[in-house]
Amino acid sequence: MRGVARVSEVIVQDSPFSYSVEQLQHIIRDALAQAKSAGASDCEAEVSQAFGQDVSVRNNEVETIEYTRDKGLSVSVYFGKKRGHASTSDLSPPAVKDTVKAAVSIAKYTASDEYAGLADEALLARQIPDLDLYYPWGLSVDKAIDIARRIESTAYGVDPRITNSEGASVSTQEYLFVYGNSLGFLAGYPASRHALSCAMIAETENGMQRDYWYSTARSALDLDGAEAVGRRTGERTVRRLDGRKIKTCEVPVIFEASIASGLIGHFVSAVSGGSLYRKSSFLMDSLGTPVFSPFIQLQERPHIPKGLASSPFDNEGVATQDRDVVKDGVVQGYFLGSYSARKLGMQTTGNAGGCHNLIVQSGDKDLPGLLKQMGKGLLVTELLGHGINPVTGDYSRGAAGFWVENGEIQYPVEEITIAGNLRDMFRNIVAVGNDVEIRGSKQCGSILIEKMTVAGE
Repeated sequence: MRGVARVSEVIVQDSPFSYSVEQLQHIIRDALAQAKSAGASDCEAEVSQAFGQDVSVRNNEVETIEYTRDKGLSVSVYFGKKRGHASTSDLSPPAVKDTVKAAVSIAKYTASDEYAGLADEALLARQIPDLDLYYPWGLSVDKAIDIARRIESTAYGVDPRITNSEGASVSTQEYLFVYGNSLGFLAGYPASRHALSCAMIAETENGMQRDYWYSTARSALDLDGAEAVGRRTGERTVRRLDGRKIKTCEVPVIFEASIASGLIGHFVSAVSGGSLYRKSSFLMDSLGTPVFSPFIQLQERPHIPKGLASSPFDNEGVATQDRDVVKDGVVQGYFLGSYSARKLGMQTTGNAGGCHNLIVQSGDKDLPGLLKQMGKGLLVTELLGHGINPVTGDYSRGAAGFWVENGEIQYPVEEITIAGNLRDMFRNIVAVGNDVEIRGSKQCGSILIEKMTVAGE
């Protein structure tokens, strides 16, 4: 096999992982060799291991202490254009052998698919940069309990109207994987992700309300502090008290940053390979066409150090790279893996497995600035239900938030539905705030849309 890439040596000494990098490499090589010996024309395999700890408290009492430790191997074999796939959670040599045999057996009974196969060799990652994704957190249970209690205690201390808790939690996760294929690719890396979260309940004579907040990062040092998470949770919960209903109207709407990334997620889904080749997207044939407001810039940046969705290569070993997805409102590229790209007569974009740090360029206003720009309308802080039609783009969801007049929040609003069509919503984006909340693969500030239908009384 031709050498393409090597496993990144980013493992600290005294690793907490059950298997070393070398052992994972050996498992991959062994699985690929067995598949080849069985007559496979091509093959690929991924082996991974992960562990985590989740501690939660509620009303100062420990509610859960959960440990997880998982491992697994998946193998895909190709006999020409026939594919077989099998997986196991047992990494012993006999289990690896049985898994390969199962994949080979399955391939013999599957129909030939002209689009099946490994990624093009020329597109595989040849350099594996260290993206600084692994920060183990040697957190004891006692320390985790203390942090969770501090979060909850701070939230309770925000206002006496906070009367109950849905709990505060501290979680830590670490994983290591290696992917290899018969083209000679063999690479992997460790990564971590940690989080603090809290949800509280407040009450007045008019009823109860709940809200939550959380912080997540690769490194525990980059998390918001326990007190900051608790304070934000308490403040968000209290401000929702005494919510009112409003009459049905058509007004500007701001999607708060914490939920605005969901709008970008609908775009990603609509221009992803599976939706496109199945012709189940409202953005069919949108490449090179204006979809967003002319000032919208959407960029994929997969190599950001410590990025929550950073990766030097995708699930097929294809090298990731910076690219403009939307420029001046015009779609520049889709999200494709090798299979969907071949179905569409295109080339993979290195997105097998999803997007990598998709960033909407921010404007110059924070949330208060967007409120002033809107003047009168609705600030949405929570969405309920899943009323989105991916074929037509029709959008209708339950919502809660705040009524705004003269650029200032007037009172909380509840029991409403916001409706529109995603095509119109994207084109009618008026501004994007600079209040970005980095929590996953899509990053953007609050989004102001020119108008939507708000159904109330």
